[in-house]
Amino acid sequence: MDYLSLIGTPIRDDLKRFEQLFSSSLSHGDGLLSQALDHIKQRGGKRMRPILTFLMAKNFGEVSMVTQHAALGLELLHTASLIHDDVVDESSERRGQPSLNASFNNKVSVLVGDYILSTALLHVSFTEQQLIIQSLAELGQTLSSGELLQLNNFSHDGLDENIYYDIIEQKTASLFSTCAKIGAISAGADEETVLAATRFGTIVGMIFQVRDDIFDYYDSKEIGKPTGNDMTEGKLTLPALYALNATTDKEMLEIAKHVKHRSATEEEILRLVAFSKENGGIDYAIQKMNEWHEEGEAFIEQFVKEKAISTSLHAYLDFISERKF
Repeated sequence: MDYLSLIGTPIRDDLKRFEQLFSSSLSHGDGLLSQALDHIKQRGGKRMRPILTFLMAKNFGEVSMVTQHAALGLELLHTASLIHDDVVDESSERRGQPSLNASFNNKVSVLVGDYILSTALLHVSFTEQQLIIQSLAELGQTLSSGELLQLNNFSHDGLDENIYYDIIEQKTASLFSTCAKIGAISAGADEETVLAATRFGTIVGMIFQVRDDIFDYYDSKEIGKPTGNDMTEGKLTLPALYALNATTDKEMLEIAKHVKHRSATEEEILRLVAFSKENGGIDYAIQKMNEWHEEGEAFIEQFVKEKAISTSLHAYLDFISERKF
């Protein structure tokens, strides 16, 4: 059995119900809006965030309609943020498919993103749970804050690894931490348990993003972006930051400045990619993932008693750490 099948086994019916809700939430009679929403639905996805929400709820109680609406609200909020990010980043592709702004235009994308965000708020309101509503509202703030932190970081030549962690914690890890948090809340977990689940979600998100960043150092059609794509967008991720700080190579530091100012040539980017790999950047990033992985395993051992859920969460950690796409 593959990882994804193993992960989803205890919540198979819950995921089917979620897919129905997700599809119906993005259906509309208006022609242009309908076309744009259909474009979004065609992306599909592995549903790693709703899966985490459901596994947390199942572990601490049950997956209820409160859980479903909370998970749907979060996934829709995430979807809206990606649409807006593509406009901000002027991206023409997302995961190998044309972005919404490339298929339509920026005006349509912003308005569709706003529509999906409003739909997210609607479904979160259906939970009638203040803590869940508050968590999703705070998530929206954190995602915006993380995006602004990243934009501001482009204008500075610093190579602080901690700023990188701050950015990915606010942008990617906050999504996963909120998934775990609302899953635990929806099942009636106590405050201490919710905090532990939230930390587990943060760990998951940090691993997920670092693995995603590693992909940028290799050419892969499966993930839909060429080698050095992040650097083309002005982003220096963990492998490059480590190699640059560990060696303080003057020539590479100058190229890094060009990357952050978005003036680096294709040749310079490929040189910095190779340099990062040759000087331990990938190994260091994997080491960090392994440290978080161990912390995640400790959470499972302490808080997860049912064998099926434990097996799924172990597989979940292994998948995000080892995934190739």
